[in-house]
Amino acid sequence: MAYKSLLTVVTDSGQSQSALAQIVALANAQDAHAEALCLGVDRSQAGYYYAGANALVLQETLSRANADADELLTQTQDYMGKSGIRWSAESGVAQIADIGRHVAHRARFSDLVVLPKPYGKDRSAEAEPIVEAAMFEGHAPILVTPDNAAPFERPGTVLIGWNESVEAMRAIRCALPFLIQADLVRIVVIDPPRHGPDRSDPGGLLSQMLARHGAKCEIDVLSKTMTRVSDILNRHAADCEADMIVMGAYGHSRFREAILGGATRNMLEQASVPVFLAH
Repeated sequence: MAYKSLLTVVTDSGQSQSALAQIVALANAQDAHAEALCLGVDRSQAGYYYAGANALVLQETLSRANADADELLTQTQDYMGKSGIRWSAESGVAQIADIGRHVAHRARFSDLVVLPKPYGKDRSAEAEPIVEAAMFEGHAPILVTPDNAAPFERPGTVLIGWNESVEAMRAIRCALPFLIQADLVRIVVIDPPRHGPDRSDPGGLLSQMLARHGAKCEIDVLSKTMTRVSDILNRHAADCEADMIVMGAYGHSRFREAILGGATRNMLEQASVPVFLAH
């Protein structure tokens, strides 16, 4: 079991280096094909130009986006051409309001999409809709890579954030190639319910399922000693020297998480190791 079709989306050369390094490492380890979609983004808002704006203004923004796409394609070709893997790269131009449609179309035919963190200092405006389009419209699992994370070919220790949700189970099923290859899978259960069929053995059935696939599992039951679940997972990942975190994404609506916050958004903001997400 392996990922054979990998995708990354490049819209900013500085922010995409970690994702490019990770997709090359995975393509090498999984004998996969790595595809890079290099997009020049027209960040102007259609319908909101100032009075008197003319065709020259529109042409200028389009020309700038085309130039950005060509530059990103050249840089990506240079990087991937030296890697020795099977790869392809192509460029295009998309308006920021329509970028999700292009990403979703490619993500739909990919086993895994590798992307940089969408939140943080100097992040471009299109980073968040790219992640959400690949996950929700493309129905693909996502591996989000922090800027300073070292690329891995095979994870040593993987942390699973397990809350018995549908989203978490989908992420786990999608991450099976990683979980089977890992040296150790730590199933993290935070404040398990006191009542229910699994109260005496939280995470036990999941551990059994994964063990039948050949994964080596341990169960960590933690108290909710911090306000945010993402903070507990990140701290535990650091304590365990985990290489990757697997969790379900957006158990609440995206709108609610955007306004009030949530485990997914907080994790994508704070994670220091790659995070595998699925919805």
